Amino acid sequence: MGITISPWMMAFLMLMTGFAGFVDSAAGGGGLISLPAYLFAGLPPHYTYATNKFSAACGTTFATASFFKSGAMNVKVGVLAAIGSFAGSALGAHIVLLLSDEMLRTMMFIILPVAAVIILWQRNLPDENRDDGTLNLKKILLALAIGLGIGLYDGIMGPGTGTFAIIAFTTLMGFDLRTANGNGKVLNLASNYASLFTYLMNGLVVFHIGIPCAISNILGNLLGSHFALKKGARFIRPMMLVVLVLLLGKLISDAVL
Repeated sequence: MGITISPWMMAFLMLMTGFAGFVDSAAGGGGLISLPAYLFAGLPPHYTYATNKFSAACGTTFATASFFKSGAMNVKVGVLAAIGSFAGSALGAHIVLLLSDEMLRTMMFIILPVAAVIILWQRNLPDENRDDGTLNLKKILLALAIGLGIGLYDGIMGPGTGTFAIIAFTTLMGFDLRTANGNGKVLNLASNYASLFTYLMNGLVVFHIGIPCAISNILGNLLGSHFALKKGARFIRPMMLVVLVLLLGKLISDAVL
């Protein structure tokens, strides 16, 4: 499909995807910025999902590496969640391919209010690390279930995935915000690549738009990771509230437009 945009629109997309990477690396929810930006630029919904997943996967790769190098993740739990996430996201992406553009828009309007309520309810997440460092069968199954559920959501919808991962790892597994964010990066990385592979096989990624946006997304992720790792909860909590505001703003715009 021949999709062309003006240089000014390309600059706008790079700015938005860069900001999306910054937000996503710190608290998740970058898709709340980038998905509407791609749609605004004129990309059809399926191409928007695919191209956004390409740029997001590139950025998340670098953010995950930053958290891994700093030791801000539980690698075993992260890998287990990633296994579940990969399977869930692959299934979700295949479901998306079966849906019409109108159905995708309707699903976003139904699901996003639920996401907003969940994030608002959990805006004061605990920041103490209550994990005892062991890995028993219960934790293994819980990590796999978290990955599978969030991966399925990411494959079908996407916005807020990283935020939901932070919520799940803090409330259900007892990790502090910094470690929960790191675990979420591994989970999100796996779900991104699972969906991306499906979209690539169906020729839906618009590379001449996606590659410049991927570069800006990488830069945003690196900057956001730096602040999240350096300042921890003092930075992550406010960014999660920013995600909430963006989510509510998108709901209002969808209802009005």
